[in-house]
Amino acid sequence: MDKSLNLTKNEVAAWLGKSPADFSREDIVRFITENDVEMVNFMYPAADGRLKTLNFVINSLEYLETILTLGERVDGSSLFQFISAGSSDLYVVPRYRTAFVDPFAPVKTLTMLCSFFDKDGHPLASSPEVTLDKACRRFTEATGLHFHAMGELEFYVIAPDPGSFPATDQRGYHESGPFAKFNDFRTLCMSYIARTGGQIKYGHSEVGNFTLNGLVYEQNEIEFLPVDARDAADQLMLAKWVIRNLASKMDLNVTFAPKITIGKAGSGLHVHMRLMHPDGRTAMLTPARTLSEAALRGIAGIMDLAPALTAFGNTNPTSYFRLVPHQEAPTNVCWGDRNRSVLVRVPLGWTAEADMCAEANPGNPTPADTDASRKQTFEIRSADGSADIYQLMAGLAVAVRHGFEMPDALDVARHTYVDVNIHSAENAPKLASLATLPVSCGDSASCLEARAGVFTDKDVFSQAMIDGVCSHLRAQDDEKARHALEDPDKMLEMVKDHFHCG
Repeated sequence: MDKSLNLTKNEVAAWLGKSPADFSREDIVRFITENDVEMVNFMYPAADGRLKTLNFVINSLEYLETILTLGERVDGSSLFQFISAGSSDLYVVPRYRTAFVDPFAPVKTLTMLCSFFDKDGHPLASSPEVTLDKACRRFTEATGLHFHAMGELEFYVIAPDPGSFPATDQRGYHESGPFAKFNDFRTLCMSYIARTGGQIKYGHSEVGNFTLNGLVYEQNEIEFLPVDARDAADQLMLAKWVIRNLASKMDLNVTFAPKITIGKAGSGLHVHMRLMHPDGRTAMLTPARTLSEAALRGIAGIMDLAPALTAFGNTNPTSYFRLVPHQEAPTNVCWGDRNRSVLVRVPLGWTAEADMCAEANPGNPTPADTDASRKQTFEIRSADGSADIYQLMAGLAVAVRHGFEMPDALDVARHTYVDVNIHSAENAPKLASLATLPVSCGDSASCLEARAGVFTDKDVFSQAMIDGVCSHLRAQDDEKARHALEDPDKMLEMVKDHFHCG
Protein backbone atom coordinates (compact mmCIF):
# COMPACT_ATOMS: atom_id res chain seq x y z
CA MET A 1 0.00 0.00 0.00
CA ASP A 2 1.16 3.52 -0.83
CA LYS A 3 2.29 5.03 2.51
CA SER A 4 1.02 8.43 1.36
CA LEU A 5 -2.50 7.00 1.70
CA ASN A 6 -2.17 6.27 5.42
CA LEU A 7 -4.00 9.46 6.34
CA THR A 8 -6.36 9.76 3.38
CA LYS A 9 -9.97 10.60 4.23
CA ASN A 10 -11.25 9.25 0.89
CA GLU A 11 -12.85 5.92 1.80
CA VAL A 12 -12.37 4.48 -1.70
CA ALA A 13 -8.64 5.26 -1.78
CA ALA A 14 -8.14 3.93 1.75
CA TRP A 15 -9.99 0.67 1.08
CA LEU A 16 -8.27 0.03 -2.26
CA GLY A 17 -4.87 1.13 -0.97
CA LYS A 18 -4.41 3.10 -4.19
CA SER A 19 -3.97 6.68 -5.24
CA PRO A 20 -7.14 7.91 -6.99
CA ALA A 21 -5.10 8.52 -10.14
CA ASP A 22 -4.63 4.75 -10.37
CA PHE A 23 -8.27 3.69 -9.92
CA SER A 24 -9.45 1.24 -12.61
CA ARG A 25 -12.92 0.06 -13.60
CA GLU A 26 -12.19 -3.24 -11.87
CA ASP A 27 -11.32 -1.32 -8.67
CA ILE A 28 -14.62 0.55 -8.78
CA VAL A 29 -16.60 -2.65 -9.35
CA ARG A 30 -14.80 -4.42 -6.51
CA PHE A 31 -15.38 -1.53 -4.09
CA ILE A 32 -19.09 -1.40 -4.96
CA THR A 33 -19.72 -5.14 -4.75
CA GLU A 34 -17.70 -5.73 -1.57
CA ASN A 35 -18.92 -2.68 0.37
CA ASP A 36 -22.69 -3.00 -0.09
CA VAL A 37 -22.92 0.12 -2.26
CA GLU A 38 -26.52 0.43 -3.44
CA MET A 39 -26.33 3.38 -5.81
CA VAL A 40 -23.97 5.18 -8.17
CA ASN A 41 -24.21 8.91 -8.89
CA PHE A 42 -22.76 10.67 -11.92
CA MET A 43 -22.06 14.39 -11.43
CA TYR A 44 -21.03 16.95 -14.06
CA PRO A 45 -20.84 20.75 -14.35
CA ALA A 46 -23.30 22.75 -16.44
CA ALA A 47 -23.27 26.29 -17.79
CA ASP A 48 -24.65 27.72 -14.54
CA GLY A 49 -21.48 26.61 -12.73
CA ARG A 50 -23.24 24.01 -10.58
CA LEU A 51 -22.87 20.25 -10.47
CA LYS A 52 -25.77 18.21 -11.87
CA THR A 53 -26.56 14.67 -10.69
CA LEU A 54 -27.76 11.45 -12.34
CA ASN A 55 -28.67 8.53 -10.02
CA PHE A 56 -28.36 4.80 -10.77
CA VAL A 57 -29.65 1.88 -8.69
CA ILE A 58 -27.21 -1.01 -9.05
CA ASN A 59 -29.44 -3.97 -9.89
CA SER A 60 -26.89 -6.27 -11.58
CA LEU A 61 -23.18 -6.60 -12.20
CA GLU A 62 -23.79 -6.39 -15.95
CA TYR A 63 -25.62 -3.07 -15.57
CA LEU A 64 -22.89 -1.69 -13.29
CA GLU A 65 -20.14 -2.54 -15.78
CA THR A 66 -22.22 -1.06 -18.60
CA ILE A 67 -22.64 2.37 -17.01
CA LEU A 68 -19.01 2.43 -15.87
CA THR A 69 -17.86 1.66 -19.43
CA LEU A 70 -20.38 3.38 -21.68
CA GLY A 71 -21.73 6.11 -19.42
CA GLU A 72 -25.21 7.45 -20.17
CA ARG A 73 -27.05 9.90 -22.44
CA VAL A 74 -28.03 13.38 -21.21
CA ASP A 75 -29.81 16.37 -22.75
CA GLY A 76 -27.02 18.80 -23.56
CA SER A 77 -29.37 21.62 -24.54
CA SER A 78 -30.66 21.72 -20.95
CA LEU A 79 -27.11 22.00 -19.64
CA PHE A 80 -25.45 24.40 -22.09
CA GLN A 81 -26.96 27.29 -24.04
CA PHE A 82 -24.65 26.74 -27.01
CA ILE A 83 -26.15 23.29 -27.75
CA SER A 84 -29.32 23.32 -29.83
CA ALA A 85 -32.30 21.09 -29.05
CA GLY A 86 -31.99 19.52 -32.51
CA SER A 87 -28.59 17.97 -31.70
CA SER A 88 -28.65 17.88 -27.96
CA ASP A 89 -27.80 14.29 -27.02
CA LEU A 90 -24.49 13.99 -25.18
CA TYR A 91 -22.74 11.17 -23.36
CA VAL A 92 -21.45 11.48 -19.80
CA VAL A 93 -18.72 8.99 -18.90
CA PRO A 94 -17.34 8.70 -15.36
CA ARG A 95 -13.75 9.49 -14.46
CA TYR A 96 -12.79 6.72 -12.05
CA ARG A 97 -10.14 8.81 -10.29
CA THR A 98 -12.86 11.10 -8.90
CA ALA A 99 -14.76 8.33 -7.04
CA PHE A 100 -15.88 8.97 -3.47
CA VAL A 101 -18.57 7.77 -1.07
CA ASP A 102 -21.33 10.38 -1.00
CA PRO A 103 -21.47 11.77 2.57
CA PHE A 104 -25.05 13.01 2.15
CA ALA A 105 -26.79 10.06 0.49
CA PRO A 106 -29.44 8.20 2.53
CA VAL A 107 -28.11 4.85 1.24
CA LYS A 108 -24.49 3.98 0.54
CA THR A 109 -23.68 5.68 -2.75
CA LEU A 110 -20.54 5.98 -4.85
CA THR A 111 -20.25 9.25 -6.75
CA MET A 112 -17.98 10.11 -9.68
CA LEU A 113 -17.48 13.20 -11.79
CA CYS A 114 -17.97 12.78 -15.53
CA SER A 115 -16.62 13.99 -18.85
CA PHE A 116 -18.84 14.97 -21.77
CA PHE A 117 -18.64 13.34 -25.22
CA ASP A 118 -20.47 14.28 -28.42
CA LYS A 119 -22.59 12.05 -30.69
CA ASP A 120 -19.47 10.69 -32.39
CA GLY A 121 -17.85 9.72 -29.10
CA HIS A 122 -15.33 12.56 -29.15
CA PRO A 123 -14.67 14.80 -26.12
CA LEU A 124 -17.14 17.70 -26.29
CA ALA A 125 -14.95 20.58 -27.45
CA SER A 126 -17.04 23.26 -25.74
CA SER A 127 -17.47 21.57 -22.37
CA PRO A 128 -15.66 23.33 -19.50
CA GLU A 129 -13.83 20.22 -18.27
CA VAL A 130 -12.54 19.32 -21.74
CA THR A 131 -11.44 22.91 -22.32
CA LEU A 132 -9.39 22.84 -19.12
CA ASP A 133 -7.83 19.51 -20.07
CA LYS A 134 -6.78 20.93 -23.45
CA ALA A 135 -5.41 24.08 -21.83
CA CYS A 136 -3.22 22.06 -19.46
CA ARG A 137 -1.98 19.76 -22.21
CA ARG A 138 -1.13 22.68 -24.51
CA PHE A 139 0.69 24.37 -21.65
CA THR A 140 2.90 21.33 -21.10
CA GLU A 141 3.49 20.87 -24.84
CA ALA A 142 4.66 24.50 -25.13
CA THR A 143 6.74 24.75 -21.96
CA GLY A 144 7.68 21.25 -20.80
CA LEU A 145 6.22 22.19 -17.40
CA HIS A 146 3.08 21.23 -15.51
CA PHE A 147 0.47 23.81 -14.50
CA HIS A 148 -0.66 23.51 -10.88
CA ALA A 149 -3.30 25.57 -9.13
CA MET A 150 -5.19 25.89 -5.87
CA GLY A 151 -8.19 27.96 -4.85
CA GLU A 152 -9.02 30.08 -1.84
CA LEU A 153 -12.78 29.64 -1.45
CA GLU A 154 -14.40 32.49 0.48
CA PHE A 155 -18.05 32.43 1.55
CA TYR A 156 -20.45 33.90 4.09
CA VAL A 157 -22.38 31.75 6.56
CA ILE A 158 -25.70 33.27 7.65
CA ALA A 159 -27.92 32.42 10.65
CA PRO A 160 -30.05 34.11 13.33
CA ASP A 161 -27.95 36.33 15.59
CA PRO A 162 -27.55 34.64 19.02
CA GLY A 163 -26.73 38.00 20.56
CA SER A 164 -23.77 36.72 22.59
CA PHE A 165 -20.04 37.30 22.13
CA PRO A 166 -20.40 39.63 19.13
CA ALA A 167 -17.40 39.71 16.83
CA THR A 168 -15.72 43.02 16.04
CA ASP A 169 -17.20 44.35 12.81
CA GLN A 170 -14.90 43.66 9.83
CA ARG A 171 -12.23 42.24 12.16
CA GLY A 172 -13.03 38.55 11.87
CA TYR A 173 -9.71 37.42 10.37
CA HIS A 174 -8.68 34.11 12.00
CA GLU A 175 -11.11 34.74 14.88
CA SER A 176 -11.69 31.91 17.36
CA GLY A 177 -14.90 30.88 19.07
CA PRO A 178 -17.06 32.01 20.72
CA PHE A 179 -16.59 35.29 18.83
CA ALA A 180 -16.52 33.31 15.56
CA LYS A 181 -19.84 31.47 15.41
CA PHE A 182 -19.31 29.01 12.56
CA ASN A 183 -15.87 27.49 13.10
CA ASP A 184 -17.44 24.09 13.80
CA PHE A 185 -19.48 24.28 10.61
CA ARG A 186 -16.39 25.17 8.57
CA THR A 187 -14.29 22.36 10.03
CA LEU A 188 -17.09 19.87 9.37
CA CYS A 189 -17.20 21.11 5.77
CA MET A 190 -13.45 20.55 5.53
CA SER A 191 -13.84 16.99 6.81
CA TYR A 192 -16.55 16.23 4.25
CA ILE A 193 -14.55 17.83 1.42
CA ALA A 194 -11.57 15.66 2.35
CA ARG A 195 -13.83 12.60 2.07
CA THR A 196 -14.56 13.56 -1.54
CA GLY A 197 -10.81 13.64 -2.23
CA GLY A 198 -10.21 17.36 -1.71
CA GLN A 199 -6.65 18.25 -0.76
CA ILE A 200 -7.15 20.99 1.84
CA LYS A 201 -4.41 23.28 3.10
CA TYR A 202 -6.35 24.98 5.91
CA GLY A 203 -9.50 26.86 6.87
CA HIS A 204 -10.22 29.95 8.95
CA SER A 205 -12.68 32.74 9.59
CA GLU A 206 -12.17 35.75 7.33
CA VAL A 207 -12.38 39.52 7.74
CA GLY A 208 -16.07 39.98 6.99
CA ASN A 209 -18.64 39.78 9.76
CA PHE A 210 -21.71 41.89 10.47
CA THR A 211 -25.31 41.69 11.63
CA LEU A 212 -28.27 42.79 9.54
CA ASN A 213 -32.00 42.41 10.21
CA GLY A 214 -31.44 39.97 13.07
CA LEU A 215 -29.01 37.78 11.12
CA VAL A 216 -25.29 37.31 11.65
CA TYR A 217 -23.13 37.15 8.52
CA GLU A 218 -19.72 35.55 9.05
CA GLN A 219 -17.13 35.16 6.32
CA ASN A 220 -15.06 31.97 6.13
CA GLU A 221 -12.34 30.64 3.87
CA ILE A 222 -11.16 27.16 2.91
CA GLU A 223 -7.86 27.02 1.04
CA PHE A 224 -6.59 24.05 -0.93
CA LEU A 225 -3.16 22.59 -1.66
CA PRO A 226 -1.65 23.08 -5.12
CA VAL A 227 -2.36 20.17 -7.45
CA ASP A 228 -2.76 19.67 -11.19
CA ALA A 229 -5.17 22.41 -12.32
CA ARG A 230 -7.68 19.82 -13.57
CA ASP A 231 -7.89 18.29 -10.11
CA ALA A 232 -7.98 21.75 -8.51
CA ALA A 233 -11.12 22.62 -10.50
CA ASP A 234 -12.83 19.34 -9.56
CA GLN A 235 -12.04 19.93 -5.90
CA LEU A 236 -13.47 23.46 -5.91
CA MET A 237 -16.67 22.29 -7.58
CA LEU A 238 -17.13 19.53 -5.02
CA ALA A 239 -16.28 21.87 -2.16
CA LYS A 240 -19.08 24.29 -3.09
CA TRP A 241 -21.46 21.33 -3.38
CA VAL A 242 -20.43 20.05 0.07
CA ILE A 243 -20.70 23.44 1.77
CA ARG A 244 -24.18 24.10 0.40
CA ASN A 245 -25.48 20.63 1.23
CA LEU A 246 -24.12 20.72 4.76
CA ALA A 247 -25.52 24.21 5.32
CA SER A 248 -28.93 23.03 4.16
CA LYS A 249 -28.87 20.09 6.57
CA MET A 250 -27.88 22.38 9.46
CA ASP A 251 -30.48 25.08 8.70
CA LEU A 252 -27.80 27.60 7.77
CA ASN A 253 -27.52 29.68 4.63
CA VAL A 254 -24.31 30.27 2.70
CA THR A 255 -23.37 32.46 -0.22
CA PHE A 256 -20.32 32.65 -2.47
CA ALA A 257 -21.59 35.95 -3.94
CA PRO A 258 -18.82 38.49 -4.55
CA LYS A 259 -20.53 41.33 -2.69
CA ILE A 260 -23.61 41.24 -0.48
CA THR A 261 -23.80 44.72 1.06
CA ILE A 262 -22.10 48.11 1.00
CA GLY A 263 -19.10 48.70 3.24
CA LYS A 264 -18.46 45.06 4.14
CA ALA A 265 -15.81 42.68 2.84
CA GLY A 266 -16.63 40.91 -0.40
CA SER A 267 -15.76 37.30 -1.17
CA GLY A 268 -13.18 36.36 -3.78
CA LEU A 269 -11.93 33.17 -5.34
CA HIS A 270 -8.20 33.79 -5.34
CA VAL A 271 -6.30 31.24 -7.42
CA HIS A 272 -2.67 30.40 -6.67
CA MET A 273 -0.54 28.94 -9.45
CA ARG A 274 2.82 27.25 -9.62
CA LEU A 275 4.89 25.87 -12.49
CA MET A 276 6.48 22.49 -11.95
CA HIS A 277 9.06 20.34 -13.72
CA PRO A 278 7.92 16.77 -14.56
CA ASP A 279 10.20 15.40 -11.83
CA GLY A 280 8.40 17.41 -9.15
CA ARG A 281 10.89 20.28 -8.83
CA THR A 282 9.56 23.81 -8.85
CA ALA A 283 10.22 26.06 -11.83
CA MET A 284 9.22 29.14 -9.82
CA LEU A 285 12.58 30.09 -8.31
CA THR A 286 16.22 30.58 -9.29
CA PRO A 287 19.00 28.94 -7.26
CA ALA A 288 19.25 32.29 -5.45
CA ARG A 289 15.57 31.91 -4.44
CA THR A 290 14.34 34.83 -6.53
CA LEU A 291 11.50 34.53 -9.04
CA SER A 292 12.60 32.62 -12.12
CA GLU A 293 12.23 33.78 -15.71
CA ALA A 294 9.50 31.15 -16.12
CA ALA A 295 7.51 32.66 -13.23
CA LEU A 296 7.99 36.20 -14.57
CA ARG A 297 6.82 35.14 -18.01
CA GLY A 298 3.76 33.48 -16.52
CA ILE A 299 2.91 36.62 -14.57
CA ALA A 300 3.41 38.74 -17.70
CA GLY A 301 0.94 36.58 -19.61
CA ILE A 302 -1.67 37.17 -16.93
CA MET A 303 -0.94 40.91 -17.00
CA ASP A 304 -1.52 40.97 -20.76
CA LEU A 305 -4.80 39.03 -20.64
CA ALA A 306 -6.14 40.13 -17.25
CA PRO A 307 -9.09 42.21 -18.51
CA ALA A 308 -10.26 39.30 -20.70
CA LEU A 309 -9.90 36.80 -17.85
CA THR A 310 -12.66 38.56 -15.92
CA ALA A 311 -15.09 37.10 -18.48
CA PHE A 312 -14.48 33.70 -16.84
CA GLY A 313 -13.89 34.81 -13.26
CA ASN A 314 -16.40 37.64 -12.72
CA THR A 315 -19.64 36.72 -14.41
CA ASN A 316 -22.47 38.71 -12.85
CA PRO A 317 -23.12 42.39 -12.06
CA THR A 318 -22.31 42.06 -8.36
CA SER A 319 -18.77 40.99 -9.31
CA TYR A 320 -18.12 44.60 -10.22
CA PHE A 321 -19.41 45.90 -6.88
CA ARG A 322 -16.34 44.15 -5.42
CA LEU A 323 -13.78 45.33 -8.00
CA VAL A 324 -13.72 48.96 -6.91
CA PRO A 325 -10.77 51.21 -5.93
CA HIS A 326 -9.33 51.54 -2.43
CA GLN A 327 -10.28 48.06 -1.22
CA GLU A 328 -8.30 44.80 -1.14
CA ALA A 329 -9.93 43.62 -4.37
CA PRO A 330 -7.83 44.73 -7.36
CA THR A 331 -8.78 47.25 -10.03
CA ASN A 332 -5.47 47.83 -11.81
CA VAL A 333 -3.36 45.41 -13.82
CA CYS A 334 -0.19 45.07 -11.76
CA TRP A 335 1.65 42.61 -9.55
CA GLY A 336 3.89 42.70 -6.51
CA ASP A 337 5.50 40.86 -3.63
CA ARG A 338 3.26 40.39 -0.58
CA ASN A 339 1.19 43.39 -1.74
CA ARG A 340 -2.57 42.79 -1.32
CA SER A 341 -3.64 45.78 -3.41
CA VAL A 342 -2.30 44.25 -6.63
CA LEU A 343 -3.98 41.97 -9.16
CA VAL A 344 -1.30 39.26 -8.94
CA ARG A 345 0.45 38.78 -5.62
CA VAL A 346 3.62 36.80 -4.97
CA PRO A 347 3.10 35.68 -1.36
CA LEU A 348 5.74 34.72 1.16
CA GLY A 349 7.41 31.56 -0.07
CA TRP A 350 9.75 30.36 2.68
CA THR A 351 12.72 31.66 0.70
CA ALA A 352 14.67 33.05 3.67
CA GLU A 353 17.73 31.18 4.94
CA ALA A 354 16.59 31.27 8.59
CA ASP A 355 15.54 28.04 10.30
CA MET A 356 12.27 29.13 11.89
CA CYS A 357 11.45 25.60 13.06
CA ALA A 358 14.64 25.38 15.13
CA GLU A 359 14.05 28.87 16.52
CA ALA A 360 10.53 28.01 17.65
CA ASN A 361 11.46 24.47 18.75
CA PRO A 362 15.04 24.29 20.07
CA GLY A 363 16.67 21.00 19.18
CA ASN A 364 14.35 20.41 16.22
CA PRO A 365 16.01 21.78 13.09
CA THR A 366 14.28 21.68 9.73
CA PRO A 367 15.05 18.30 8.10
CA ALA A 368 17.69 18.54 5.40
CA ASP A 369 15.41 17.04 2.76
CA THR A 370 12.62 19.61 3.28
CA ASP A 371 11.95 21.37 -0.03
CA ALA A 372 10.36 24.69 0.93
CA SER A 373 10.73 25.98 -2.63
CA ARG A 374 7.69 23.91 -3.68
CA LYS A 375 5.52 26.23 -1.61
CA GLN A 376 6.19 29.29 -3.79
CA THR A 377 3.19 30.39 -5.85
CA PHE A 378 1.71 33.50 -7.42
CA GLU A 379 -1.99 34.27 -7.05
CA ILE A 380 -4.57 36.18 -9.07
CA ARG A 381 -6.97 38.06 -6.80
CA SER A 382 -9.70 39.27 -9.16
CA ALA A 383 -11.95 36.18 -9.55
CA ASP A 384 -14.94 35.48 -7.32
CA GLY A 385 -17.57 32.84 -6.56
CA SER A 386 -19.50 33.61 -9.76
CA ALA A 387 -16.64 32.12 -11.81
CA ASP A 388 -17.02 29.19 -14.13
CA ILE A 389 -14.24 27.33 -12.35
CA TYR A 390 -13.15 25.15 -15.30
CA GLN A 391 -13.17 28.06 -17.74
CA LEU A 392 -11.26 30.23 -15.26
CA MET A 393 -8.57 27.60 -14.70
CA ALA A 394 -8.34 27.02 -18.47
CA GLY A 395 -8.06 30.75 -19.08
CA LEU A 396 -5.25 31.03 -16.54
CA ALA A 397 -3.38 28.12 -18.14
CA VAL A 398 -3.71 29.86 -21.52
CA ALA A 399 -2.57 33.18 -20.04
CA VAL A 400 0.52 31.72 -18.38
CA ARG A 401 1.43 29.86 -21.59
CA HIS A 402 0.89 33.13 -23.48
CA GLY A 403 3.57 34.69 -21.31
CA PHE A 404 6.09 32.13 -22.56
CA GLU A 405 5.14 33.08 -26.13
CA MET A 406 5.35 36.87 -25.66
CA PRO A 407 8.69 38.25 -26.90
CA ASP A 408 8.38 41.23 -24.54
CA ALA A 409 7.18 39.25 -21.51
CA LEU A 410 10.01 40.30 -19.21
CA ASP A 411 9.50 43.97 -20.12
CA VAL A 412 5.77 43.63 -19.38
CA ALA A 413 6.58 42.05 -16.01
CA ARG A 414 9.02 44.84 -15.23
CA HIS A 415 6.57 47.62 -16.15
CA THR A 416 3.62 46.21 -14.21
CA TYR A 417 5.52 45.47 -10.99
CA VAL A 418 4.68 47.64 -7.99
CA ASP A 419 6.03 47.49 -4.45
CA VAL A 420 3.97 50.37 -3.06
CA ASN A 421 0.37 51.24 -2.32
CA ILE A 422 -0.67 52.41 -5.76
CA HIS A 423 -3.72 54.21 -4.37
CA SER A 424 -1.68 56.69 -2.30
CA ALA A 425 -1.34 60.21 -3.69
CA GLU A 426 2.44 60.07 -4.16
CA ASN A 427 2.08 57.04 -6.43
CA ALA A 428 -0.49 58.59 -8.76
CA PRO A 429 1.88 58.61 -11.78
CA LYS A 430 2.45 54.85 -11.45
CA LEU A 431 -1.28 54.25 -11.10
CA ALA A 432 -1.98 56.26 -14.24
CA SER A 433 0.43 54.09 -16.24
CA LEU A 434 -1.41 50.86 -15.43
CA ALA A 435 -4.28 49.29 -17.34
CA THR A 436 -7.55 48.75 -15.47
CA LEU A 437 -9.94 45.84 -15.13
CA PRO A 438 -13.44 46.00 -16.66
CA VAL A 439 -16.19 47.75 -14.71
CA SER A 440 -19.15 45.65 -15.89
CA CYS A 441 -20.09 42.34 -17.47
CA GLY A 442 -20.55 44.07 -20.82
CA ASP A 443 -17.10 45.64 -20.57
CA SER A 444 -15.66 42.23 -19.70
CA ALA A 445 -17.30 40.68 -22.78
CA SER A 446 -15.69 43.31 -25.00
CA CYS A 447 -12.27 42.58 -23.47
CA LEU A 448 -12.68 38.86 -24.15
CA GLU A 449 -13.81 39.43 -27.73
CA ALA A 450 -10.77 41.62 -28.36
CA ARG A 451 -8.39 38.85 -27.24
CA ALA A 452 -10.43 35.80 -28.27
CA GLY A 453 -7.74 34.63 -30.68
CA VAL A 454 -5.32 33.94 -27.84
CA PHE A 455 -7.86 31.67 -26.13
CA THR A 456 -8.95 29.83 -29.28
CA ASP A 457 -5.33 29.34 -30.43
CA LYS A 458 -4.18 25.72 -30.44
CA ASP A 459 -7.84 24.63 -30.21
CA VAL A 460 -8.18 25.27 -26.47
CA PHE A 461 -11.35 27.35 -26.23
CA SER A 462 -13.92 26.82 -28.96
CA GLN A 463 -15.37 29.88 -30.65
CA ALA A 464 -18.80 28.62 -29.60
CA MET A 465 -17.73 28.75 -25.96
CA ILE A 466 -16.29 32.27 -26.33
CA ASP A 467 -19.48 33.42 -28.03
CA GLY A 468 -21.60 31.80 -25.32
CA VAL A 469 -19.63 33.49 -22.54
CA CYS A 470 -19.91 36.90 -24.18
CA SER A 471 -23.62 36.43 -24.86
CA HIS A 472 -24.22 35.58 -21.20
CA LEU A 473 -22.24 38.60 -20.02
CA ARG A 474 -24.00 41.02 -22.36
CA ALA A 475 -27.39 39.66 -21.29
CA GLN A 476 -26.69 41.07 -17.80
CA ASP A 477 -27.19 44.57 -19.28
CA ASP A 478 -25.20 46.06 -16.40
CA GLU A 479 -23.35 49.00 -17.95
CA LYS A 480 -24.83 51.29 -15.27
CA ALA A 481 -24.90 48.75 -12.45
CA ARG A 482 -22.13 50.41 -10.46
CA HIS A 483 -24.47 53.33 -9.81
CA ALA A 484 -26.27 50.92 -7.46
CA LEU A 485 -23.35 51.34 -5.05
CA GLU A 486 -24.85 54.75 -4.30
CA ASP A 487 -28.29 53.25 -3.64
CA PRO A 488 -28.26 50.50 -0.96
CA ASP A 489 -31.81 49.35 -1.77
CA LYS A 490 -31.02 48.97 -5.47
CA MET A 491 -27.79 47.15 -4.67
CA LEU A 492 -29.50 44.70 -2.30
CA GLU A 493 -32.09 43.98 -4.98
CA MET A 494 -29.32 43.03 -7.42
CA VAL A 495 -27.49 41.01 -4.75
CA LYS A 496 -30.67 39.01 -4.11
CA ASP A 497 -30.83 38.07 -7.80
CA HIS A 498 -27.28 36.66 -7.69
CA PHE A 499 -27.09 35.47 -4.06
CA HIS A 500 -26.54 31.81 -4.99
CA CYS A 501 -24.31 32.35 -8.01
CA GLY A 502 -21.89 29.73 -9.22
